[in-house]
Amino acid sequence: MAKFQPSSWLRVLTMSVKRLCVLLLMLIIGCHKAGIGAEESALMVNHSIEQAELTTKLRIYKNALFEGSKEQIRVDAAGEILVSSDPLAREMLLGALKQRENRGARMAVCKALSESATSDHIIKNKQDFIIPLLDILKTEAADQAEIAARACLIFDYEQLSKQMEEMATDRKMPTAARINAIGALKLQPDKRAILKLIDLLDDSEEQVSVGAEKALTSLNIPVGTDAASRRQIRNGIEQMGRREFLRDWGIRQETRRQLLEIEKQRDHWRQLYLEALDRVYAGIKDDGARGKFLGGYLADSEAVVRLWALGKTAEWWSGTNKSKLPIDVLGPALMSLISDQDRDVRLETADLLCLMGNLNTAERLLEQMRVEGDDNVRMRMFVALGVACHYALSSGGSVTVSPEITTEVLEWAKKYLFEPDPVKSQKGAEVMKKLLERNGMTAEKIGQYLEALAGRYEQEQNKPDGMLRGELLRVMAGLCAQSAYQTTSARLFKPLFEGALKDETDSVREAAVNGLVNIDKARALKKLRTDFIDDPNPRVREKLAEVAGEVGGKDDLGWLWGKIGPNGENEPAWQAMLKIFRRSEAAILAEWVSEFELPETKTKLSDDQRLSFLEIAERKATGENEEDMLRTVRKGLARLYRGGGKFERAEESLVWLLSVALADGERESVLADLLDVYLRWPRSNAAVELLNKRLLEKDLSSNDAIIGSIDNYLRNPPGGADPNTLVCELLSRVIAPRDRSQWQVQVQRWTESMGGAREAAKLEKGGS
Repeated sequence: MAKFQPSSWLRVLTMSVKRLCVLLLMLIIGCHKAGIGAEESALMVNHSIEQAELTTKLRIYKNALFEGSKEQIRVDAAGEILVSSDPLAREMLLGALKQRENRGARMAVCKALSESATSDHIIKNKQDFIIPLLDILKTEAADQAEIAARACLIFDYEQLSKQMEEMATDRKMPTAARINAIGALKLQPDKRAILKLIDLLDDSEEQVSVGAEKALTSLNIPVGTDAASRRQIRNGIEQMGRREFLRDWGIRQETRRQLLEIEKQRDHWRQLYLEALDRVYAGIKDDGARGKFLGGYLADSEAVVRLWALGKTAEWWSGTNKSKLPIDVLGPALMSLISDQDRDVRLETADLLCLMGNLNTAERLLEQMRVEGDDNVRMRMFVALGVACHYALSSGGSVTVSPEITTEVLEWAKKYLFEPDPVKSQKGAEVMKKLLERNGMTAEKIGQYLEALAGRYEQEQNKPDGMLRGELLRVMAGLCAQSAYQTTSARLFKPLFEGALKDETDSVREAAVNGLVNIDKARALKKLRTDFIDDPNPRVREKLAEVAGEVGGKDDLGWLWGKIGPNGENEPAWQAMLKIFRRSEAAILAEWVSEFELPETKTKLSDDQRLSFLEIAERKATGENEEDMLRTVRKGLARLYRGGGKFERAEESLVWLLSVALADGERESVLADLLDVYLRWPRSNAAVELLNKRLLEKDLSSNDAIIGSIDNYLRNPPGGADPNTLVCELLSRVIAPRDRSQWQVQVQRWTESMGGAREAAKLEKGGS
């Protein structure tokens, strides 16, 4: 835009402010104090109007900048504030640039600054904005940093070159900040910025060097293939004068624009072709035909088509029918792609081979690694190589790998292990673990690699970021759990695990706990249950509960029980307790039967948890002939079975309890529970038989538990059942002796109650 123009709503507000000021002027003229000359009065009034107008407008623009609902509103407001002469205006803009919590206002100021480059207004003291803009490059995400980078174009490169170049080259800077600085350098039409980007091509940090390469490529500037060619390109640019450079810059930008248009058209037709391939591939139902189809396109002359075929192969292998993928057809094609001329194809092939470890690719991958020029591809091939070797060592002879290859891969692993990049170091450790899990090396050779892991871990000690420490300890813990060299690993790594228990990083403590557990579960539990059952890392707490379940005993039940409750860690702790209960004596379970019956602990367990415990206790009491304990347990089981609708199991428990009932009151209670089971099952024949037997023994009054059981059923019938029908049918079949008058009273009461209920139901339905 050539000139800042406020949006329509801003113009309306401005006009309203001017009308307000005119009214203010009339008021002041009409009410000025006597004794002030007309000329002096006019001057004072004009000054007051100007101040009032500026203050009101600035307040309006400030609200729009910080609270505007649309981006353009905020940008327009920032533009008006930018050209304001009010001293508070500049302070307002600088404050907005520093507000990380209000990114909308921050980016609006950046855009207004960028647009000011084509405005007729002269921005005074532009240098005020340099530091805030550079701060955005240091802290913001790439998309917002780019807006700030475009705002930096209002300055001569000389004004900010030093800070911007230092940001791009300083290895202490976060990588994201360095990448943002590269993006800002790319926009500067100055050969010094381009020369700095060329220098960054050889930066040791891969993301930075790749970022510089992408920036130069986007400017249509060659990057060279080696140090000599880059020096030649650099010298050519360095020798250009300013005019020559700018002319060359313009030509390159126009050429780049034309190339982008051609690439856009090419990508369009390429996408159409790939979509057509998708449709054809989806229509092939036979697995053999699909395999041949993919195999042909894995060998296509176009890299983008080979990548498409690799993607489809990966989808097939990751799906549910990977067993039908024709390895004999696709295997040779994949082997050839390991050394493909296209970098992306090699990369995708390596990733696919990480999934398909069953191919005999170790030798081919190793050959390519030796000559691979791309660092990222080499690392991914190294990971795939580890998978291939691990499969060969585990396959039992179906796929083989020579000792020489194993040794060379371990040397590569050792090299990666000591890389300063934590990702590379982690990959080196993981591949080393894969190869050391299988036998085939002398104690002397194995020792040097295990010591290398320990040495790399010690290099990471006391560093604030514990991620790599945790990953290295995790690998060591794995070697102590499952490897051909468990004993050697345990002896070497145990002191490291014990020392790492004090580490503040959660993942480090977690790996240390796992390592000690893998060495000796019982000793680890004894050592750790004092201080680590409440560790901040939930995975550490779960691990200790798991180990307690495997090797713990009576002494562990207490702290595990403390973990159970509404705010506790119910499931892991409870499962551990159940495992301990299964291998404990009946006497220990008897103690916990009593504990679980206490009023304050009943609510801690769900019915399912209580049931699982009582079933274990029942088996223990039965096996050890603990009748008193069995009586208590089966009472609890009968109650839970009834509540859960497991009536057959409830009947078994109640029939046994009936057989051992010592007093008539206890027998009466069991019979009442048994009748309730029969009513809710329902088993009317069994209910009738139970009532007939009881009536032969005695008359049944309203105080009898059995009568209460029928009343309770009528009050709380099971869902969907008609209690009146069942009880009516049941009562009609009960044969009571003639002298059971109290029973007859109860029958009469139920009959009248059920009759009233039926009449009420008829009235509700409109019946007669």
